[in-house]
Amino acid sequence: MLRNHEATGPGAGIGMRAILAITLVAVVAIGGSICIGCGGESIEINTEEVTGVSTIDKVVHTEEEWKSILPADRYEILREKGTEPPFTGEYEDFSEDGVYVCYACGLPLFDSGTKFHSGSGWPSFWQPITPEAVEEHTDNSGGMERVEVTCARCGGHLGHVFTDGPEPTGLRYCINSASLEFVPR
Repeated sequence: MLRNHEATGPGAGIGMRAILAITLVAVVAIGGSICIGCGGESIEINTEEVTGVSTIDKVVHTEEEWKSILPADRYEILREKGTEPPFTGEYEDFSEDGVYVCYACGLPLFDSGTKFHSGSGWPSFWQPITPEAVEEHTDNSGGMERVEVTCARCGGHLGHVFTDGPEPTGLRYCINSASLEFVPR
């Protein structure tokens, strides 16, 4: 059983998340299914359809556990709904081929083929890797109404989605780099 959360300290466990994401990409490419466990929790992904994440079991930790799992800067964004300053994130001006996964739990979230340069200062995508990979919530913080995007598996804050994106969806998923980890193809 893969247990990313057992490692501690900055960057610990990243290798296992990367292996997990690469495995998922490979399974999707051949059209199979996979069940991945994490600390007693599991994620079952049915990949018979290229777009299909059929079931995502939640990863649940207490806030104290998350604090021990995540580096402080990533905890602030993923668990406390923080935002990194614009034009400072690792993936804002990044254009490699691969998959962006949730930093906290390794769930594949966005494909590099849907990434575009929005000029907003944050990585932007016109759609998630599957509709089931993210959840959307009304966010009235900061005196404005927006739509927050969270990881469907662990509930980590990713960013927001706006309706000023390019075709074919017209959406702009504006995502914090600190919420993501990139896995090259």
